[in-house]
Amino acid sequence: MSKFAIIETGGKQYRVSAGSKVKVEKIDAKEGVNFSFDKVLLRADGDKVEVGAPYLSGAKVEGTVLRQARERKKIVFKYHSKTRYKKKKGHRQHYSEVMINKV
Repeated sequence: MSKFAIIETGGKQYRVSAGSKVKVEKIDAKEGVNFSFDKVLLRADGDKVEVGAPYLSGAKVEGTVLRQARERKKIVFKYHSKTRYKKKKGHRQHYSEVMINKV
């Protein structure tokens, strides 16, 4: 078992470890800038596990923003049969790709 943490950002939770790449909801940071996540829910190092209530105080996960981009287009289609109701819309979600440096 290796060292990992569970962080919360953008209303979602991610399991991260040092050296991993993660796609998270868009964060306000330029590409190449170091960013730290301070909402750490759990931190594990082998058999030693720390669980927050809800967050661990003083715990941080540091990473570097690799790029800011948008996902592929998702089609949102609404349809009601027998009433001539059709609605088609596309959506592209913004995201940030982050390389985790230190847990």
